[in-house]
Amino acid sequence: MSTAVMTRQHVPVLLREVVEALAVRPGGRYVDCTLGAGGHAEAILEAASPDGELLGIDLDPEALAAARQRLAAYEERVTFVEGNFSQVGDLCRERGFAPVQGILFDLGLSSLQLEEESRGFSFQREGPLDMRFSPRQELTTAEIVNTYSEEDLADLLWRYGEERRSRPIARRLIEERPFRTTTQLAKAVEQAVGRRARGVIHPATRTFQALRIAVNQELLHLETALLQAHGLLGFGSRLVVISYHSLEDRIVKNFLRRESQDCVCPPGVPVCVCGHRATLRLVTRSIVRPSAAEVAANPRARSARLRVAERLPSAAV
Repeated sequence: MSTAVMTRQHVPVLLREVVEALAVRPGGRYVDCTLGAGGHAEAILEAASPDGELLGIDLDPEALAAARQRLAAYEERVTFVEGNFSQVGDLCRERGFAPVQGILFDLGLSSLQLEEESRGFSFQREGPLDMRFSPRQELTTAEIVNTYSEEDLADLLWRYGEERRSRPIARRLIEERPFRTTTQLAKAVEQAVGRRARGVIHPATRTFQALRIAVNQELLHLETALLQAHGLLGFGSRLVVISYHSLEDRIVKNFLRRESQDCVCPPGVPVCVCGHRATLRLVTRSIVRPSAAEVAANPRARSARLRVAERLPSAAV
């Protein structure tokens, strides 16, 4: 798929809400930790005109190529970085890009990755069992489904996919492997749990989510990334995160909640002994979801959940 086609197909989620949440201002410095095809970045750069800057990070070289094309008009104000957002602190400081006024994480898959059969992310298109965000990564979906034990597979599907039928699925995978394509794998999962009723998600949805998370170590990287991003924020700067499933959102919610409290001692401790002090203020007490109009126009936005926090003055870099 050409970068031109990829860019046209990319529809950024919660675009207006993201720009407002970041409180983008002219001359500000912003980090897009999941650059993708550059939809959010383009809106941020426009709002930060004429001299605002952006550093965009992505593991996927194809996504970076699409973003470069989309952001060509802002080229002098953009720094493109191929890397893992779990290293956002190091990546920014190495380039003298700190402190910053805002950081965005738009987690999960992009339309570009889902639409490209050769990447193996979608169970609706036949492709290889890959699911790597970067071709430099070694672990693939094929290695997991074809070599892991039944117990390890069941545990993975439960832990990363919250799949209640993880054991029968794992048993079926062991019986039918080796697997070579996404459609072959999806069919085996469907046979293990039965066909879906109308209006219910495809039986392979949670399995594919779990495998993708495992291949890319997404949850571990997210926890590390939030800590590093936290250290980049200057006074009054904003941290904005869009998540798409409960596992991601739980990590984000717990991190923001912890950093917005003065004491994080366990309940029942009579006197604070942790010494923790709040470094963030919650801008959104509850999640922000896409409007009905946005979901109608872009169904993939339906599960998006946005959270926002602001760095407190006493905690600024």
